Amino acid sequence: MVEIIKNVKPPTGLGRLLFRLPIYGYRFGVGWLFGGRVLLLNHRGRITGKPRQTVLEVVEHDPADDSFVVASGWGSTAAWYQNVIHTPDVSIQVGRRAIPVTAVPLPEERGADIFARYAAKHRIAAKYLLPRLMGFAVDGSESDFRAVGRHMPFIKFVPRAA
Repeated sequence: MVEIIKNVKPPTGLGRLLFRLPIYGYRFGVGWLFGGRVLLLNHRGRITGKPRQTVLEVVEHDPADDSFVVASGWGSTAAWYQNVIHTPDVSIQVGRRAIPVTAVPLPEERGADIFARYAAKHRIAAKYLLPRLMGFAVDGSESDFRAVGRHMPFIKFVPRAA
């Protein structure tokens, strides 16, 4: 049964720096080192209008339409998530490719399916790392992974004409 852990907040200080290290990798032209596992999101602040960058783990990639699915680990209050909801036309960089995309929020039930598939492929991250970072404790069952997926906001980045 999914247990919700209280008072989980995004990292600050050194933890935040570690989470942001891949941004510098992309800036120095070595984004290809991340393969297709991490993307760089280029978006605008909804209040300031200033350019912002965030690195996100790719949860799913559909080669048929070249779309990418990511999750907001700290929920719908994450700044990047609110920014792309406000202004959905953004761009991503995956490896060496820069892609203009539109951010499309996915419904809860799709999130449950997506996280269950993710857990089947990445068992350790799905059971021990990601849920704890996001404030959940799971028992490792598919039903638990589906429950966590219902609580996480997912965004699908769909390519658009440049």
